[in-house]
Amino acid sequence: MDMNIQKYMAFVETVESGSFTRAAQKLDYSQSGISRMIHDLETEWGISLLERGHSGVRLTSDGLKLLPYAKRVCDEFQNLQTQVDELKGMEAGLIRIGTFSSVATHWLPNIIKKFQEDYPNIDYELLLGDYTEIESWITEGRVDCGFLKLPTLPEFEAIFLEDDQLMAVLPEHHPLAGCSKFPVGALCDDPFMLLEKGAKAEISEIFERCGITPNVHFTTWDDYAIMSMVESGLGISILPKLTLQRIPYRIVTKELEVPACRKIGLAFRDRKGMSLAVKRFLDYLEYR
Repeated sequence: MDMNIQKYMAFVETVESGSFTRAAQKLDYSQSGISRMIHDLETEWGISLLERGHSGVRLTSDGLKLLPYAKRVCDEFQNLQTQVDELKGMEAGLIRIGTFSSVATHWLPNIIKKFQEDYPNIDYELLLGDYTEIESWITEGRVDCGFLKLPTLPEFEAIFLEDDQLMAVLPEHHPLAGCSKFPVGALCDDPFMLLEKGAKAEISEIFERCGITPNVHFTTWDDYAIMSMVESGLGISILPKLTLQRIPYRIVTKELEVPACRKIGLAFRDRKGMSLAVKRFLDYLEYR
């Protein structure tokens, strides 16, 4: 990459992230490297671009005037790279995806298998986390896109994929194992195994909506641990239907008397700034 482009990118990213440290993480440089590139720009142009302080960095008046031009250069360079990728026919590339376990288990193998038939030289990096972690990875640029519960952060673009029904999960010999639909009030009659970590947990939202307080005995983000606990007769739970596909556990699943679901989508920061490989990947989501 042209060294001047690197300097412009360092300048723009430092302003947008508010610190040398975050810019270094985003651009995969050392903090001193980012600082040096911006210092070189200031020396070449004979002006001061940033004011450094304990609380971070901020633009000088000269920096404010030049920032839009530097951003335009960076955007055009990205467009150039995209065109080069297209001409090369996507001979190589990396797609970084944030995901939670049920999507990684039941959707991504089918999507990636179909994508690889057409683009065999693309590599993948999957990061597994909860919704909040995945949102952070998208914001930081750690992943190109991420599967999430919708709605997500307003600054993201998102593609809605599916309503994933939430199901009551019971031991085989539970008294209500034969019911047609599980009554929400009965969620308080047994110890409850809660699938939850961080914010944006759809199961807690059911309790709030119905005005009930379950007897939570166990909380985890590991859905397989939940199913094992239920199988052992330690309590009941609610899990998404996608999670309950091809499971080895002896458990019973029932629709809830009050229907509930989570909306699953794929989110990303900006479609325009995506690599060609990621843009093509979006076309294969239907193969999930």
